[in-house]
Amino acid sequence: MKIIKYIGVLLLISELLLSGCDKYLDVEPKGKQLLKTTNDYDLWLNSPVFTTETETNILNYMTDNIDLPNVGNPPTSLADLIYTWAPQFTTDITAVTYLWGDHYRRISLYNTVLIGIDAAQGGTESQKNSLKAEALLGRAHSYFYLVNEYAKPYDAATAATDLAVPYVTSDNVSQKAPTRSTSAEIYQHIINDINEAIPNLPADNSNARFRGSKAAAYSVLARVYLYRREYAEAQRYAELALANTRATMIDLTTPSSFPTTLNVVSHPDVIYGKGTNAAGLPLAQELKSTFAANDARKSVLYLNWASTVRGSTQFYAAAVTPAFQLTNTGTTVQEMHLIAAECAARANNLTVALSHLNEIRRNRLTGTPISSRDFNSESQTTILDEVLAERRRELPFHGLRWFDMRRLDMENKMPSVTRINAQNVVIATLEPHSSKYTLQIPVQVLAYNPDMLQNP
Repeated sequence: MKIIKYIGVLLLISELLLSGCDKYLDVEPKGKQLLKTTNDYDLWLNSPVFTTETETNILNYMTDNIDLPNVGNPPTSLADLIYTWAPQFTTDITAVTYLWGDHYRRISLYNTVLIGIDAAQGGTESQKNSLKAEALLGRAHSYFYLVNEYAKPYDAATAATDLAVPYVTSDNVSQKAPTRSTSAEIYQHIINDINEAIPNLPADNSNARFRGSKAAAYSVLARVYLYRREYAEAQRYAELALANTRATMIDLTTPSSFPTTLNVVSHPDVIYGKGTNAAGLPLAQELKSTFAANDARKSVLYLNWASTVRGSTQFYAAAVTPAFQLTNTGTTVQEMHLIAAECAARANNLTVALSHLNEIRRNRLTGTPISSRDFNSESQTTILDEVLAERRRELPFHGLRWFDMRRLDMENKMPSVTRINAQNVVIATLEPHSSKYTLQIPVQVLAYNPDMLQNP
């Protein structure tokens, strides 16, 4: 299938990019010696390593949004192991450490900016502070992924003792790895870094939406508090992001409004851009069944929607709408509306929740008058369920569904997820509250850090 070939190519590219790197961080900051001027550091932050997140496709394979009928029995390929929540993606200690290594690579490079920018030649103090702020935001964003992959879902009652990941502030990859910090500690570092960054971030990043801005910082904080399940704060920061960005939602019901650039991180709906190539992903029938008949996303983003053959309908915009062939895993206007809608619904502020929800629907559903696209209810439960369903439809392969499954599992809202092959044999099951919701530390990392504690 195309899906297997695609992930193979993706992982091969990642391996080529990361081969030869340090075994703990998977990073060697080549070119660091060339960073002499403030302008050098500015250009450094334009690097594709900061603007692309190909590894988030791995997270897509773990979710209930995807269905791979040709999964092996037993699973043996890398794609199969990821799809069936294997404890480890490989037992080869010389192999690339996907996810872990990707994030720490960026963290080390952001640390290079934080360590060196003050001594850079040229540039004003304001320019240096702005670049430092961007690096703080970028580092925080990477730690957000790490804590949601290698720590238990956030629980305020246990966060002070739940182990997360090492907190690294150096770019010296030869140093011994720090011990694992707790979830509470990592989240506090994330929040502190972003709050420190905000005063020095530019007000607008419209010329380069993959770079930092005040709205970008607010949008990342909205994500952070959402996954801490601190919903009042998440709503506050989502609405701050919306109030401070010039980004605007793309109307998928009107093809003439589609962007002309293929560079997703430059699309008008982007608040903080991070691109990936989430193409050829077969849609799970259960998710497919939640789309309304008048949902424009079916024809804009999906291939073979009308097919009833299992695995045939694919999230594959490149084949139908080239402008959307890449996916933004960073923050967008629509994600902020969804966060605000969910949090308002949880607070029983139903008018606000519906207002944010219907901003999405009016740009995704067809029909006249435009008010006919709105969702209406006076039930808190009904509205919250619809917001969560809309979130799943709007952000199916943006690297967030796995994190959503984790936090919803904490609220007993996740049923068992099964992996069934083409012969209707159950290959794997993800039970509610399973330890598989927390990834194990890669064996490659433990091989070089044998005193690091492993997850169950």
